[in-house]
Amino acid sequence: MTEGDINFWDSLETLGHELLDREREIVQKRQPATEKAKTPTSENGESGSRGQVLRAIERLTETMIVALSKEQSPVLTYKDRRNSSNVSFDEDFGVVPSDTIAVKTVDFSAIKSTTRFARTLQVLAISYRLVQTNTYSTKRDVFYNNTKLFGSQRVLDTIVDDIACMLNVPRHSLHILATSKGCVAGDLTLVDSDGSFLDCSVASGGTMVPAHVQHITNLHSNAKFVLVVEKDATFQKLLDDGFCRKLAPCIMVTGKGVPDLNTRMLVHKLWKAFHIPVFALVDADPHGMEIMCTYKYGSMALSHEFHSLTVPTLKWLGVLPSDIRRLCIQEDVLLPMNDSDRAKARELLEKPFLSAEPLWKRELEEFLTRDRKAEIQSLISISPTFLTDVYIPNKIKFGGWI
Repeated sequence: MTEGDINFWDSLETLGHELLDREREIVQKRQPATEKAKTPTSENGESGSRGQVLRAIERLTETMIVALSKEQSPVLTYKDRRNSSNVSFDEDFGVVPSDTIAVKTVDFSAIKSTTRFARTLQVLAISYRLVQTNTYSTKRDVFYNNTKLFGSQRVLDTIVDDIACMLNVPRHSLHILATSKGCVAGDLTLVDSDGSFLDCSVASGGTMVPAHVQHITNLHSNAKFVLVVEKDATFQKLLDDGFCRKLAPCIMVTGKGVPDLNTRMLVHKLWKAFHIPVFALVDADPHGMEIMCTYKYGSMALSHEFHSLTVPTLKWLGVLPSDIRRLCIQEDVLLPMNDSDRAKARELLEKPFLSAEPLWKRELEEFLTRDRKAEIQSLISISPTFLTDVYIPNKIKFGGWI
């Protein structure tokens, strides 16, 4: 091991100790905050146990039957997941439920609501049967079993999320799962929910994130850090360049763009299990920054599941807007900001979490000042292996994260 290698791992160890202290503070605060969210938990601490989900659906069904017996129109009421007044920002947890409860209603007597009412009841019936028999189905299978009723996959996805929020349980507790799209690679082994052993270091293109992340067990790793990569193309490029071997031991994860629930849950689980630094590598544009914020702070639509999705200590490794200037990346590989980029940048500047990240805010403002953005792949213009051999190792070694 060279002196440079020693300095590299020393940097990580120092950061790891700092983050561990920070994590202890967060964990101490997380328990009362989780209780405040009032998410049902089983005796072993797992939120949304089978019995509780069944009882919640039964209570909801009973209220509808009672309404019909009184010749009243049944009404479904659920928290409006898109209403900003229903969430607040906490520096230790991210986007969390607030005390305000703005709701939406689906009234069977309203002609415009009858289709949505029928769709919701159908999903409730499917979920009840799945939970009762302890079996699972994918959202895709549910959709294709009744395409005429649901119309589109997006409609079904929204209904499943709304029901989870209505019953105040994690989405996976409904036993209707989304197919995972993320991948993981590096020094990580685990046992999947079906008892199969997965070694994430052997698959050449990475291992698919399990569909039942909440039920994986026996996680083992000697990794010193986790690298969350925005795009699959960059993830594959790093694998091809031997990233996981050259910077071993480490773990690399990609959500292939906007991360799905399972990928976010896995990153959280790795952070919680191993207490190691988690870095984000995203495009130097506002949309890449928004994706990184989703991993770190969560999202408004799934704020009720913040306790299993966020990584508050995540660090932005790159590509920073200031890196574009510092590395003198050629102008011909940069891209001009478009209206969507500028609007997204201004939207992010208004987010409350930017007040907790002044360095992030400064980088975001540089987007608007320079009116230029860059993809991660732009670093290849310097050298084909610049990202793996120079950029990331030196960023970690010299503390180039924010």
